[in-house]
Amino acid sequence: MDELDRQILDILRRDARTPYTEIADEVETSEGTVRNRVERMMDDNVIERFTISTRTGNVQAMLEISVAVDVDTKAVSERMAEWEEVDRVWMVSGEQDIVLVVDAADTRGVNDLITKARDQEEVVSTKTRLILEKQLG
Repeated sequence: MDELDRQILDILRRDARTPYTEIADEVETSEGTVRNRVERMMDDNVIERFTISTRTGNVQAMLEISVAVDVDTKAVSERMAEWEEVDRVWMVSGEQDIVLVVDAADTRGVNDLITKARDQEEVVSTKTRLILEKQLG
């Protein structure tokens, strides 16, 4: 990945629907170059998916999870990524090992997900942070 790829990704992170022609104008290259770069990044799994952000009144949260030392964190993360309310899964350093970014219909949905996480035998502890407001950068 080079600087042009990073510039394209920055634009797509702000708005995944940005037309390739607009991206090309902003990064001063051709639409074909942008299209080829995006397709390559998709083929290389740099771009995993295009998604939307909504203002539906749902409750969003970060569920921070610690797992036992002898656990395959990647396997646990991949399993949790399949859960319906989970938008993103990050493997992180520090006190916690995994962070789930959750979008649930209500606080009951968040609580159900916390319970589901705690029911996993590999999970040692959880912390939850409700997301009150997001600013796009």
